[in-house]
Amino acid sequence: MGKIIERILGLLTVLSFAGVIITVTIQIMSRYLPYTAIWTEELTRYFFLYAICFGAPLALLRNEFINVDLILNRMSNAFRRYYEIVIYIAILLLCAVMIYEGYRFTLIGHSQTSATMPFQMSFIHAAILIMSMFLAVYSVVKIVHLIRNEQDYSQDFGGEDS
Repeated sequence: MGKIIERILGLLTVLSFAGVIITVTIQIMSRYLPYTAIWTEELTRYFFLYAICFGAPLALLRNEFINVDLILNRMSNAFRRYYEIVIYIAILLLCAVMIYEGYRFTLIGHSQTSATMPFQMSFIHAAILIMSMFLAVYSVVKIVHLIRNEQDYSQDFGGEDS
């Protein structure tokens, strides 16, 4: 089930970035046409927001976030494991706040509509809630892997988990 969710998140990330590319292309082309597409700037922002929403959980799961690993690589594996558990617990706590506030923010969006697009802002505000939920789930997954001592430190960060 986890691999299916990863593939779906990956596909949605790619589709979101494709949406960014397509809308920016339309925006550039419309500069030379008599019709100016005023909605492209806003839609580009929304596609980019959702690309981050779907891509950030994958980056967390695959250890692809930017980090300073100079100190981490010098730690013993046992200490590093506990250190990373604390980091993922901190991420989980932050996600709990973001889920709560993201839900409230999404509810606010029910009464607002987009400036140039015909939909409620709750659709856009939900990106924070969705991202936070996936980050929380993947933080728990990482904590479980660390507690079970399933983390392989023989490779540097930035690759797939074994």
